[in-house]
Amino acid sequence: MSLLEEVVLDLERHWAQQEWDAAPCLYALVRSTELRRAEPELADQLGLPPGGDTLAALEQPALPEQAAVEDALAAIAWPDSVEGCALVIERVVLPPEVEEEIPEDEAEAAAYAAAHPRREDVRMIVGVLRDGARHSALRLRRHDAADEVLAGPDLVPALAEALAATFEPDEPRKPPEG
Repeated sequence: MSLLEEVVLDLERHWAQQEWDAAPCLYALVRSTELRRAEPELADQLGLPPGGDTLAALEQPALPEQAAVEDALAAIAWPDSVEGCALVIERVVLPPEVEEEIPEDEAEAAAYAAAHPRREDVRMIVGVLRDGARHSALRLRRHDAADEVLAGPDLVPALAEALAATFEPDEPRKPPEG
C-alpha cells in the first residue's frame, strides 16, 4: 500500500468517527521526515515515529461552504515542503436518470437534491501528490460501515484534478502593453 493510500484511508477512518454534515476540510500532506526536521515538537505532538517515513496530514484553515470549495482550491498554492494534499468533503448525489429534472439555479438545485427521495449523501476523501499519484475513499451515509467504503485512484476525478491544480505553477503575468 502506498503512503498516499495509507493517509487517505487513515483520514477516512478518522472522519468515520465524526458526525455527518461537516464542513469541507483540507489537509497538507507532508513527509514525516521533513516535518520532524522542520518542526520536531509538532512531529512529537502528532506521534510521528523517529526515522519512519510516512505522510502526515496537517489540517488547514477552514474552507468556504461547499459550493465555493472549487473556487477556493483554485486560489491555493503550496510551499515546496508540501508533498500533497487531501480534501474531505460531503456531497449529495442523485441518480443519473433525474439529472434533467434538476433546476439550473444553484440554490434551487441544492434544495431539490436535499429533498429528493433517492439522494445519496457521500463523504469523499481525495488525496493527490505532486508526482501525480491519486487516491480516494468514499463512504455513503446509507451504508455507513467500514467494510462498505469504496477506495481507488479514480473515484472522484474532477476533484482530484482540482487538488492537483493547486501544485501547478501559476501562469506568470504578462506586463501591460504600451
